[in-house]
Amino acid sequence: MKVNLQRTTIRKACIIGSGVMGAAIAAHLANAGLTVLLLDRVPERLTEEEMRQELTLASPQVRNRYAAQALQRLRKTQPAPLYDESFITRIHAGNMEDDLTKIQDADWIIEAVTERLDVKQQVLSQIARWRREDAIVSTNTSGISIEAMSAHLDRSFREHFLGTHFFNPPRYMKLLEIIPGRLTKPEAVAAVRSFAEQRLGKGVVLAKDTPNFIANRIGTYGLLITLREMMKARLSVEEVDAITGPAMGRPKSATFRTLDLVGLDTFLHVADNVRRHAASPEEREVFTPPEVLHEMVKRGWLGEKSGSGFYRKVKSEQGSTILALNLASMDYAKAGKPSYPALEAARAAKGAAAKIRALVEGGDRSSEFSWNVLKHVLLYAAEKAGEIADSIVEIDRAMRWGFNWQLGPFETWDALGLARTAARMEQDGLVLPKWVQDWLAAGNDSFYKQEGGMRKVVINGAWREEETDSTHLSLQRFKEQGRIIERNNGASLIDIGDGAVCLEFHSPNQAIGGDILMMIQRSVEIVEERYEALIIANEARHFCVGANLMLLLMEAQDEEWDEIDRIIRLFQDTMMRLKYCTKPVIAAPHSMTLGGGLEVCLAASRVYAAAETYCGLVEAGVGLIPAGGGCKELILRLSETLADVPAADMQPYVNRIFETIGMAKVSTSAHHAKRLGLLREQDRITASRDRQLYEAKRLALELAASGYLPPEARPIKVVGRDGKAVLQLGARQLHLGGQISDHDLTIADKLAHVLAGGDVPPGTLVSEAYLLDLEREAFLSLCGEPKTQQRMQAMLATGKPLRN
Repeated sequence: MKVNLQRTTIRKACIIGSGVMGAAIAAHLANAGLTVLLLDRVPERLTEEEMRQELTLASPQVRNRYAAQALQRLRKTQPAPLYDESFITRIHAGNMEDDLTKIQDADWIIEAVTERLDVKQQVLSQIARWRREDAIVSTNTSGISIEAMSAHLDRSFREHFLGTHFFNPPRYMKLLEIIPGRLTKPEAVAAVRSFAEQRLGKGVVLAKDTPNFIANRIGTYGLLITLREMMKARLSVEEVDAITGPAMGRPKSATFRTLDLVGLDTFLHVADNVRRHAASPEEREVFTPPEVLHEMVKRGWLGEKSGSGFYRKVKSEQGSTILALNLASMDYAKAGKPSYPALEAARAAKGAAAKIRALVEGGDRSSEFSWNVLKHVLLYAAEKAGEIADSIVEIDRAMRWGFNWQLGPFETWDALGLARTAARMEQDGLVLPKWVQDWLAAGNDSFYKQEGGMRKVVINGAWREEETDSTHLSLQRFKEQGRIIERNNGASLIDIGDGAVCLEFHSPNQAIGGDILMMIQRSVEIVEERYEALIIANEARHFCVGANLMLLLMEAQDEEWDEIDRIIRLFQDTMMRLKYCTKPVIAAPHSMTLGGGLEVCLAASRVYAAAETYCGLVEAGVGLIPAGGGCKELILRLSETLADVPAADMQPYVNRIFETIGMAKVSTSAHHAKRLGLLREQDRITASRDRQLYEAKRLALELAASGYLPPEARPIKVVGRDGKAVLQLGARQLHLGGQISDHDLTIADKLAHVLAGGDVPPGTLVSEAYLLDLEREAFLSLCGEPKTQQRMQAMLATGKPLRN
């Protein structure tokens, strides 16, 4: 029977191995809506608790203990591996003796047992006995050979077998390395790749079956080179982390915080895998870790999981102190804050490319060290390009998605200037790979270039267009093609084709100020005149952190109450203009979507959220309440929901809204946002940030094609003065219990007044304009409170809420 694997629908999965990775992969498959069977071995002895319960080794709860315990850990793990805690019901615990036959129902079977070749071979043999003929089988491994694992199995199994290296934690890390075996069918690779990109939100790279594949091969080399150069330069742990963090286009965890997160024992295992399989003595030498790492493992200083690593947190009555390890003396001392001129210049520079140039070209000790690290990493990536991947694009993507580098090795080389950097390497006595020499000799000075709005890359010694998925729409690319319709300092309106336009916020942190509000209003005018639909989206780190708090604080401190009133009226009027736009408006939030950012979403016709959207009406944290229609919109939606149930009691639902806003709750995912009532059931969610704009555009055009009509303005039923009393009583009880401060109570009273609809009789029907007036009045009065101004000032200074 010939099976078209590319069209295989993956609905059921089985994970074998319920350790940290196996359970977390099961959770993320459950996030994607799959039914998941999680299996592990059968325990050999009873625990004391099981003996107290008079269980036996034959009891199902004993036989399923390991997988069941993994499910319990998932409930407690932070950050949460599940989008919503209810999704855990999609995972079913079992064991490999009683339940192995059930894998016949699985479309995808993932082996995730311990990183030992013999153990994996044994488990794969068991899977081979029971898997369905068309089922795909993959192994989650960080570097063991796919061929070595499956060589003893028949051809049919090997045609359906591949490596799937998930990065930890699977929900949050974008990279998935897919490693085909020698006999793996392209259809099997395509099926897993398609599912991973669309349903799991992964960035997939195809790796060759070599030790540690792509990201761990380059990343481990880079960490070991950093250690080697650190010892030569006699730098401290803190100095190296300061240099190899954001200044070098790397994450804040830099080198040693990363190693502490990974675990020293795990890192040594990964390094040893390359050392044992490396072809050249030079590479084996590089992948031989310094003795200090082995000494740390002997002492149990493994990193975060043991409480001590390169850093150690010490708690005292005065608070927590971070200590850093001195590798020469093996003693801990209070971590310092290193500073070099080049480092400060890099911190001040805008963009990863400019930061790296400022660091490397600064001419001080930090510059010399950063150059000595980078030159070896860039050369190693170039030397291994054909061995570990078919394209330098795969290597760059793997390092961006797997190690959170802002630029991959070849993008970094371009940022520093390929010809100039290559000449400097040769001056240092290093030898360039032949393909790089040939590329330079042909007159080229970069690995990538922009041409005709498309990015091209060197592949096999020639320029080729970088392959991109047609569903990955890029605002940056649209702008490079000259498709900006209008723009100001806060936002741009961009033509994204087919009658759709996208409004992109690009103020600092996408904070909403007058320029963005004016551009929203202008965008609505343009769309209503000439286009079919409007999408609000951006490619920044966050969707929108709310209103411009600095501007608001300055006006409040100057007692410019009329100006604040004008700003809030403009905000409210803009949100109403957006809501009643005659063409569909789709908001596409991601990551932080707070305060006014969420109010923009509440005003949209629909929301197409990224799964990783953390949204909330958080104004109470700075001593305020939502005043851009957030309170009004949640009460309006409640009123509409209960309109067909005249006898329904609104109060419990209003209580919930009061708690959500008053406690400044932020969702842990878009799915959680639905449970909090911040998104509606008809709002959609995608796991793929890369596809989000495409999918939002498609939804917008579908609504337009179906004859979209804006919502009708309807009266809103409120709970009135009696409901307000209930809300205020709840707040006073919290105050009496010491759970909220005096000022929290003041804010709660104002919020209760707005959500209840003021002092009107229960069941009164009010208008949107009436509730917006209540919002604005409460907001203005709170702006005049000294403690609110203190909260705003603290948030701007520290990024953390002040409880005063």
